[in-house]
Amino acid sequence: MNNFTYYIPTKIYFGKGQISHLAELADYGKNVLLVYGGGSIKKNGIYDSAMNILKEAGLDVFELGGVHPNPRISSVREGVKICKENQVDMVLAVGGGSSIDCAKVIAAGALYDGDAWDLVKNRRKIQGALPIFAVLTMAATGSEMNIHAVITDPDKNEKWGTGAQCMMPTMSICDPEYSYTLPAEQTAAGVADIMSHTFENYFNGVKGAFLQSRFAESVLKTCIKYGPIALEHPDDYEARANIMWAATNAINGLLNNGAGVAWSVHPMGHEISAFYDVTHGVSLSILTPHWMRFALRDETVDKFVEYGVNVWGLDPSGDKMDIANKAIDCTYDFFVNKLHLPATLREVGVKDESHFDMMARKAARKCIGSYVQILEPDVISIYRAAM
Repeated sequence: MNNFTYYIPTKIYFGKGQISHLAELADYGKNVLLVYGGGSIKKNGIYDSAMNILKEAGLDVFELGGVHPNPRISSVREGVKICKENQVDMVLAVGGGSSIDCAKVIAAGALYDGDAWDLVKNRRKIQGALPIFAVLTMAATGSEMNIHAVITDPDKNEKWGTGAQCMMPTMSICDPEYSYTLPAEQTAAGVADIMSHTFENYFNGVKGAFLQSRFAESVLKTCIKYGPIALEHPDDYEARANIMWAATNAINGLLNNGAGVAWSVHPMGHEISAFYDVTHGVSLSILTPHWMRFALRDETVDKFVEYGVNVWGLDPSGDKMDIANKAIDCTYDFFVNKLHLPATLREVGVKDESHFDMMARKAARKCIGSYVQILEPDVISIYRAAM
């Protein structure tokens, strides 16, 4: 196991009715920028609840709505402008990972003299951030309890991740009931995203990280058990609560501290989203089984057997390669037949290979140091297999 430092100052209020704790924002200033997405929070009443609590606490509220599922730098720039012009004290995201990611970079950009895109392309330029708060409505990215943010510039077909310790949310409210009204496809994509975060941490090759692997297997089994239940019964509190807490713990450092390596599927998936605006979790679900086939070899087969036996309950007594391939088959079947996610890139609008060379070049640079070496031709071959 590798050395690590683990520090998460985020206060989590988890469960029903925890939105009342938004009143505590009054301890951090007099005004707040509220960041949210396409308006669903107005339909389901979360917006009104948040606004009433904030105003009763004496806070002035500025708003930035319309954040896209792949949050765009244009929204970040608009939010930074609002913060600077009105001397905003803090930023509150109400929504899923997209709104929270956007809020994080806005909070950092508010204290930066240049263009916020600089902070996306080069995280070393992040020097500070306004306090960040979140009310989570979708279990997926885990952004409510980590330092990371992913922002897209559609004009450049670029999607980059950034992050700094100052971008860790101060407080996040996680009420599973707020995810009841999610469309089925968003619930499914969220579960796929959680599982992909876990896979990226689980397949690491670090010796002696036994506990991290067991943590990861628990997260995967939670998604496998409760993902289909949430799709069939959207208001099942037990399912929603377990999925939401799994999402948070999949990428808050619990799984990768002491066992972290560069990720593989996420960089490839980000390029799919950057060029085709595909939902993040969907791109990951399509690519993951094909990456697994690529990564499976004599040197890695034992890890895939461990995965198949411990997560899917496969018989450990058979041929190793057979067990490993069955585990990959189980993964594909779960995404396509249990979560009802698309099986191919063509289904989500990738009609040809015209951008594959450029996408592979960008993705391969981010995969250096991953579980198995992955070069530009390998990325292209995975994209092709996923067509």
